[in-house]
Amino acid sequence: MAASAKDPRNLTAPPPRTGATPRARASAKGEQTRARLIAAARTLLAGEMSERFTTRNVAALCGVSHGMCHYHFQDRTDLIVAVVADIRPEWISPLEESVAAPGTFAERAERVLDLLSRPEGTDLAHLHSALHWHALNDDRVRESLEAEYRRWRACFVSLFQVLADERGGDLDPRPLGEAVAAAVDGLAAMDSLGAEVDGGAALRALVRTLAAGA
Repeated sequence: MAASAKDPRNLTAPPPRTGATPRARASAKGEQTRARLIAAARTLLAGEMSERFTTRNVAALCGVSHGMCHYHFQDRTDLIVAVVADIRPEWISPLEESVAAPGTFAERAERVLDLLSRPEGTDLAHLHSALHWHALNDDRVRESLEAEYRRWRACFVSLFQVLADERGGDLDPRPLGEAVAAAVDGLAAMDSLGAEVDGGAALRALVRTLAAGA
């Protein structure tokens, strides 16, 4: 007797699982392409082509079609904003971790000062300069970059919050933290011009003076 349509003998067994599904593989490949585009964008922004930064040039450097670049990023601004987020682990996250790790104010401050005394890489310094330049001409880039700087400044406020908790009373950590953040920013600008200033010593003196005066 012929087997019916519902007979188990008529059902084809599903293929054995051999790892990621096609959709997962496509998603992983898309993430890899996106990461490559961001890396190419960083290279152009940190180099001499910052003023000629276009999605077409990024796609060409990455080795993908211009259409593929626009598949992942709507326009040039989207790509620059992605770069802003991409560099966070290189300058903000280590600072957040230094402040959040256990210890007294003095111990945490020493970790922060040690981190800030390390020279910034040339590519990262050039990249920051390029992002600031684009922020002058693009509100979305400016808003994205300002959000990162708010997060960066908050690290110093959190550091002095530890001091406030240790001492009690009415100590306001915000003006102290923001003063140090402003000093770090100014010293970085001076360093980029080749000024002969010992930034590490200056910051250490500032932090100790503010802590003692508080």
